[in-house]
Amino acid sequence: MTSQLTTDTAANKVKPNGRAIQTPVDALIGGVARRVGGSKAKEVERFIKFAIVGTIGFLVDFGTLNLLQATVLPPVNAAGEDIGINVAIATTISFFAAVTSNFTWNRFWTYPDSRSRSIRHQLSKFTLVSISGWLVRSTWITLAYLPIGNLLYPAIGSSSLFSGMSPEEATAKIGTNVALFIGVFVVMIWNFFANRYWTYNDVD
Repeated sequence: MTSQLTTDTAANKVKPNGRAIQTPVDALIGGVARRVGGSKAKEVERFIKFAIVGTIGFLVDFGTLNLLQATVLPPVNAAGEDIGINVAIATTISFFAAVTSNFTWNRFWTYPDSRSRSIRHQLSKFTLVSISGWLVRSTWITLAYLPIGNLLYPAIGSSSLFSGMSPEEATAKIGTNVALFIGVFVVMIWNFFANRYWTYNDVD
């Protein structure tokens, strides 16, 4: 009987990790983490994975934003006037698309050993951390995209990437994307530490 209980307990400990996502780069990441991390190799491995997940999230974010701006939420109207609300809506939708991607990958890849809390509990915390980052990011983008666009348009506005666009539209798109890139980097750092020590603080 005791042996059976021991076996069941061991199985329960192993079972959560059985649901972890495994990728072809896991061994490489582990090797790099051990080489540069020393006694903190596990934390380095988690940070590398978190950064990769953040990169995937950025691609989701960036792609969704540009798809929306090219279709249903243009940053300027037919008269060339800026539509700030469209920029805010598009960046918000793209942000939450990235949050969904990031949570899934972090739950099952970066922190597969974090299972003492339900997925609903972790998603709530992860979302709160993400929303706080979103508030900072959205405020930054809304305030900065036009100044950044005006600054950079003379240098890159003639690129073929912006052919067929009015100067106003090109300026808005340049500014939005550069502001987004800066915002994503800053928020990624915040998200890592906030999630590591709050959302996933049940891991060793």
